[in-house]
Amino acid sequence: MGSFRNVILCADDFGLADGVSRGIVELAAMGRLSATGAMTNMPGWRRAAGDLKPLEGRIAVGLHLNLTTGSPLGPMPHLAASGTFPALKDILLKTLRRQFQPEEIAQEIAQEIERQLDAFEEAHGKPPAFVDGHQHVHALPGIRSTLIQVLKGRGYAGRLWLRDPSERIAAILSRPIGRSKALIVKSLSSGFARTAHAAGFATNQGFSGFAPLDLSVPAERVFGEAFSKLGPRPVVMCHPGYVDDELRALDPAVESRAEELEYLKSDAFGRLLEERGLALVPDAV
Repeated sequence: MGSFRNVILCADDFGLADGVSRGIVELAAMGRLSATGAMTNMPGWRRAAGDLKPLEGRIAVGLHLNLTTGSPLGPMPHLAASGTFPALKDILLKTLRRQFQPEEIAQEIAQEIERQLDAFEEAHGKPPAFVDGHQHVHALPGIRSTLIQVLKGRGYAGRLWLRDPSERIAAILSRPIGRSKALIVKSLSSGFARTAHAAGFATNQGFSGFAPLDLSVPAERVFGEAFSKLGPRPVVMCHPGYVDDELRALDPAVESRAEELEYLKSDAFGRLLEERGLALVPDAV
């Protein structure tokens, strides 16, 4: 019997909408996912969290830290004065201008991270297996240090791992789909793994799955590239889900989720894993 290469296939956005959560649960039950990140500030998290209980041991459940969609779980007068989170472009602008450095803003972000972690534990019954970020905000300069400080304060160092969304340049250049996104994220997350390791947190090595989030590229091609040139401890992200009105109101990436869902359920995806000798595992770090 041939050897298999371990890889985490992580579905982002559990709790974003009921259709997304339902699709993720179905895939996990089929063995077609090995991790998911939960958006605990969204109402859908509490509705769907219990559906993950029967899958314990088969899928890792982490916190998908969210600072760009929906509303915070408590007051954030500086970052979310209107009661809703700013768009990613506004977060990036603040990052580039070093506007997350003032103590009152860092404290505000820390308090929201604590609230999202509390919401995770209240519904799931234990700490997250890992932490990543919606639109990779967890790795941004000015946010990463606050996140790591909060996690260390809760005694999580050595107990959970952090998702490093950067990748080797050679691997990025070998994957034309989503290449520009991957390069931008690599630049913005530069030094994240080093900071995490110094604080006592493990990270993945290798990250892929960037896609246009529309129907311009078939899902089979997206995943064919994503599962190529894998790093030593790789994570592949995906965004499957059923489309419902709740999702349409929250996210422009709609039809691509349904296509990803159908592909990951398909015999074609099973053959891809078998042909490449890949095993989906909940923890490759």
